[in-house]
This record gives sequence, structure tokens and C-alpha cells, in this order.
Amino acid sequence: MRAPYATACLIPACAAALCLLLQSCALLPSGPASALSDTPPVRSPTPVPEQDLLVVRQGRYTLVEQGPELAQRNLMRQVVDISIPAGADRTVGDALRYVLIRSGFSLCETQEAAQLYALPLPAAHLQLGPLPLRDALQTLAGPAWTLQVDSLARRVSFAPAPTYPIEGRPS
Repeated sequence: MRAPYATACLIPACAAALCLLLQSCALLPSGPASALSDTPPVRSPTPVPEQDLLVVRQGRYTLVEQGPELAQRNLMRQVVDISIPAGADRTVGDALRYVLIRSGFSLCETQEAAQLYALPLPAAHLQLGPLPLRDALQTLAGPAWTLQVDSLARRVSFAPAPTYPIEGRPS
């Protein structure tokens, strides 16, 4: 035999559920199904030809583009983040050589740039980066010097900028 309490609670709950169901049906428009949405149907994207995709799957969700990165194609664009070891006798030449250690370039020692290389290194230049190698070298040299890159021999050197007069140099 059923308990009267369970039946008494079940009847109002069923009645409430039936009312909600009927009320939600009354709110739906009675027109065709296309009238439910004003947005146009979604198109599938145009497939890209397979020969244009040069990627390799690494892991489950990662696709890696094949080919060298920009910094690998143009070594002067590689990003460096340098902390030059502090020392009382650090020079700009020491800092330039330190920045170039793993860059693939070497510093060309010219008579013209010897004056630059002998200058004391400012404390502001002990920490550089992250920035492109070209910008790091130009920052160490300053605006009075022009960076010259020999990509064939992978050497860099500096020449006085034409807009900065230097004593002993003809104008």
C-alpha cells in the first residue's frame, strides 16, 4: 500500500512540470523552421590546397610550420637578451665582443673604430634586451657610429656617422 504523503507530493510536482511544458510550447513561433533564425546559414571555409601547407604535427594538437624562422634567415634579426658581467675596466669593445659570442658574427678591429672600442662601458649598457642583435650592437656603439655588416664574412664593424664631427677627421 502506498503512503498518502508520497502521492500528495507527486501530483503537484507533475502538474507544475506539465504547466511549464505547455507554457514553453506557447511561446514558440508557429511559422516554418527557417523563420526561427534570421542569420544566414554558416558556410564551410574554403579548403587550402594541401601543397601550400608546410607543417608537421608535433604532439596531439600542435602543428609546426616547416622552414627557417626569420632570425635564422637573417642573423641580425635574432633576439638577444644580454647581461654583461660587471667589471671596473669594461669597455665598449668588450661588450660588443660579448654580445657577438654566440651570434655567428665577429667584431672587425679597424683603426677607425679603435676609439669606440676603448671607451668605458656605461652602466646602463650592462643589461640589454630582449632586442634584435642589430639594435643591441647599435645601442652599445651609440648614435655617433654606424654599424656596418659584412654578411659574407659574418663580420661587423663600426664607422663614424657622417653627421657627427670627430676631431682630426677632415670634414
